[in-house]
Amino acid sequence: MKKIFRLSILAIAILFVCLLAFTYLPIPGLAASDSENNIFEERADQFFSLIASSNGLQRPFPEMKIRADNPDTPEKIELGKLLYFDPLLSGKNDISCAHCHHPDLGFSDNRAISMGKDGSGLGRDREGGAVLRRGSPTVWNSAFNHLQFWDGRAADLEEQAGKPIEDKKEMDQDPAELLEELKAIPAYVELFKKAFHSSDGEALTFENVTYAIAAFERTIISQNSRFDRYTSGEVDALDARERAGLNVFRSLETRCFECHNFPTFANPDFKIVGVPDLDVNDPDLGRGEIVGEIYNRAFKVPTLRNIALTAPYMHNGVFETLEEVIDFYAKGGGNGLGMNLENIDDKIRPFSLTAEEKSSLIAFLHALTDESAKPDIPATVPSGLPVVPSLANQSPELAAFNPPPLSPPNRNIERNGRQIIVKAGQRIQDGLDLASAGDTVVVMPGEYHETLTVDMSNITLLGKRVGDNIPVLDGQNVLPDGLVGAGSDFEIRNFVVRNFTANGIMLDGARNVTFREVICENPGLYGIYPVGCVGVTVDACSVTGARDAGIYVGQSKDIIVKNSKAFANVTGIEIENSLNAIVKDNEVTDNAGGILVFLLPNNPSKISRNCIVRNNKVIANNHVNFGDPAAIVSRVPSGSGIMLLGADEVEVTGNQIEENNSFGIALIHLNMVYGDGTNYDVDPVPENNWIHGNHFANNGNAPDGIIKDAGYDGRDLLWDLSGSNNFWDEPTATKLPPTLPSKNWSGFREQLTVRFWKLLGMITG
Repeated sequence: MKKIFRLSILAIAILFVCLLAFTYLPIPGLAASDSENNIFEERADQFFSLIASSNGLQRPFPEMKIRADNPDTPEKIELGKLLYFDPLLSGKNDISCAHCHHPDLGFSDNRAISMGKDGSGLGRDREGGAVLRRGSPTVWNSAFNHLQFWDGRAADLEEQAGKPIEDKKEMDQDPAELLEELKAIPAYVELFKKAFHSSDGEALTFENVTYAIAAFERTIISQNSRFDRYTSGEVDALDARERAGLNVFRSLETRCFECHNFPTFANPDFKIVGVPDLDVNDPDLGRGEIVGEIYNRAFKVPTLRNIALTAPYMHNGVFETLEEVIDFYAKGGGNGLGMNLENIDDKIRPFSLTAEEKSSLIAFLHALTDESAKPDIPATVPSGLPVVPSLANQSPELAAFNPPPLSPPNRNIERNGRQIIVKAGQRIQDGLDLASAGDTVVVMPGEYHETLTVDMSNITLLGKRVGDNIPVLDGQNVLPDGLVGAGSDFEIRNFVVRNFTANGIMLDGARNVTFREVICENPGLYGIYPVGCVGVTVDACSVTGARDAGIYVGQSKDIIVKNSKAFANVTGIEIENSLNAIVKDNEVTDNAGGILVFLLPNNPSKISRNCIVRNNKVIANNHVNFGDPAAIVSRVPSGSGIMLLGADEVEVTGNQIEENNSFGIALIHLNMVYGDGTNYDVDPVPENNWIHGNHFANNGNAPDGIIKDAGYDGRDLLWDLSGSNNFWDEPTATKLPPTLPSKNWSGFREQLTVRFWKLLGMITG
């Protein structure tokens, strides 16, 4: 017996020593590295700085990508222009850059697939040459591209400029032979000397050929369209149809704006949308051919500026008109055509537009046309070879565009000092269009059936209360959004917003916005939806029936959500990828999920940090989850009280959390939602969170969804053991695992406890 006892003691000692050693081993593959987190912080700083320096939709363009050894100079730009138009750059001296990127053809060629060497003619008339693989991307605003070519195989314009010259199917020129030809032309020798400040022939190199062309291409900038005049405060620069199209563009019905970001109307990412191949037996894998199969079928998000000039569309010109492109996306992209792509971009979902909405969207896209900086075609070039002639644009989109006439707006609206009075039977939008900075648009009780646009800053939209009546903005289950805009220093107060198909109220990229005493009923996806904003207040609002979040604040900074109610939504209140938020004194009940603080991948802001969730009532959030099955919100389990997903530095305190069937509070890694092995562009691990001083009752009695699927029992507190410096001070709450680290624990004790539960296998984490 003594021997058995000694062996038991020895076994326990060995186990304890192993556990101690195990405690100090790193947990692999969970948290982002310090360098990655620094990048996330820098991107967040840049993102919020951009919002802070914006004026509504008038946003600064990003810095151009210019090599340190190739600063732009007038001499270099002029040389680059001559080279761009000179056929000398091709092997047979018959093709210039302008043959495929003609200034009169939207700096493209209006062909579906471009044609290289041995062809004759220009644009859609070009024939007889080597047919290339893809269409010519426009040079307009290519200086803002993150990478060049449809597949991003060139880092910058300098690298891009050289590839077509050498390509055997395109210009088929040997660089050494080109240099000999250039050196034989005295005018070029002198131009290179001046452009590159050299007194000898060393300035004439192939690298400098590409440097000069890149310098010229950086001058091909479009940023003075009618849309740009509208963003600067010229309200009538866009007509009513075009403004309606702008609203469709930035609605969550179409989600156009999420990939074609203001002000470039482009995006540094490569997206998989499922463009059909011209030859199903020869699929084009795009970016995947450059960086690996995870990017198969991904292509550059092109700018939409001057889009009307550059048809046909997509990398292979498969669509002739914008209407065809819209119809493609409305069906759900390639998957709507039966491609069944598992990795299609999550923003590509089917939608439905009326004929009027589609017409308005196309009209808005035409309002992005601006050729004011289009360079003249030089009459001659130093080689003496023929230069491309001027042409009429051959875009099939221009030929198809024929918008119906517009009815004039009704501006017979009363003004009383700084107040504009909108009466029942009038249009609220006409009142907003009359407003100047500092005005209040007062709306009398009545029903109004319109989508409002608020891009003017320093405006108050005030619903007038007469007895128990306030104005009602009703979309009649037809209109996509109640209000869309980017106006800063804006407040909306005292409205009912109901029966929209996309969102109740959406503001994007604004500063200092306030939603007060707004009632949203059946608002669509989101009720109150500020995204990409700095300075957000949601006060005394109520939302019910949202198919995503009732009150959503995403990719934003400096947020207060207080004194509000959210019930019978998929989720009540959601703070996503945001910084510095306070959620207090709210009531959330009968949602699938009560309060969410999330960090999700593939968003402009890469951090979720410093949120306080305090003194809220989070009760019986057991509604069936009726979210879009393709959306992440559909994975929120019914019965979720407060869910912290990948978020950092969240304090949850003083809340009343009762009767939530899956859990009271869950702190989890992104893998719980996305699955193990997922690659993230954010740090998926929740860290530095503190949960204390809350009241719990009857939570976790019937876990659902991912909680049930993972085999977890419900509890007041649920942790998947991910992350570090997470603390709980809830002595009376039920817990999984049964022991959770407290604020007063040592780091050693915290790690030892986590390792113990992992080793014991009670939670796989």
